[in-house]
Amino acid sequence: MFDFINIELIDIIDIFLVGVLIFQAYKLIRGTSAMNIFTGIIVFYFIWLLVKALQMELLSAIMGQVMGVGVLALIILFQQEIRRFFLILGTRYMDSRNYFKLASFLFGTKKTGFGNEELNEITQACRRMSESKTGALIVLANRSSLDYIIDTGDRLDARISRRLIENVFFKNAPMHDGAMIISSYRIVAARCTLPISENPAIPAHYGMRHRAAIGITEQTDAEVVVVSEETGDISYVYDGKIRKMNSITELRLAIDSSAVDVS
Repeated sequence: MFDFINIELIDIIDIFLVGVLIFQAYKLIRGTSAMNIFTGIIVFYFIWLLVKALQMELLSAIMGQVMGVGVLALIILFQQEIRRFFLILGTRYMDSRNYFKLASFLFGTKKTGFGNEELNEITQACRRMSESKTGALIVLANRSSLDYIIDTGDRLDARISRRLIENVFFKNAPMHDGAMIISSYRIVAARCTLPISENPAIPAHYGMRHRAAIGITEQTDAEVVVVSEETGDISYVYDGKIRKMNSITELRLAIDSSAVDVS
C-alpha cells in the first residue's frame, strides 16, 4: 500500500536535523516581537494558499510577488535574530576549547560547576550585599567563551573571595558599575559591559542590571546572579529566564543544580 514511500536512514537524519533547527529557531524568537512577525508571515502564507485555491488571479499574483521576495524580506525583518543566532553559534557552541559544545547545543548537556568553597564565597557575598542593598551583577561562566565581554572591563584574575566581591560592588568603588566575570574558579574581570536584552516580555519593574543579565544568558550559557540596589532582592538568571531567590540556600541550589565539573 505504501510502496511509493521510500524512507532511508539519511531521510530520518534529515528530518531530525530540520526538527532541531526549527526548535532552536523557536527558542531564539520565543517571547520577542519577532514571534509576532513570524506568526504574521505564516498567516499571510495560508491566506495566499486560500486565494490561489479560490482562483483569485489578481490578488494571487500580487501576493505571489510578495512571497517571491520572502527570503530577502525575512533577512531584513529578522536581521537582529539572525545576527544573534550566528553570535550564539560562534561564542556558545563552536569554541575550539570545548569539543562537546555542538552536542550541548543539539541535546542540551549539562553546565559546568563550582566547588563548595567558591559557591560559599559567592552566595555569602550576595547575602551581605542583599542586606545592605548593594547592587551587584555577577556572571558565572560555563562553557561559552566570554573573552569579548571580559575585554570591555578591567582584568583582575583573583581568587574568589566574598570580601573582594563586596569591595568591587561597594557603592563608592571605582569598579562597582558593570558586571563581574567569574570563570575557572577565578574572578577574571570587573566593570564589564553586558548586552542588553531586547525581549519586550521582561516586566517593567526590572531595571538595566536585570536586562543585562538576561541579555548575556540569551547569547551564552553563562549564569548570572543579580542583587537589586532598590530592594535588595537576589535573582538568578539562566537561559534568558529570571527567578527571584527566597534564600541563599535556594541560590546555591540554583547554581549547583544539574552541574558537572569539566575542568
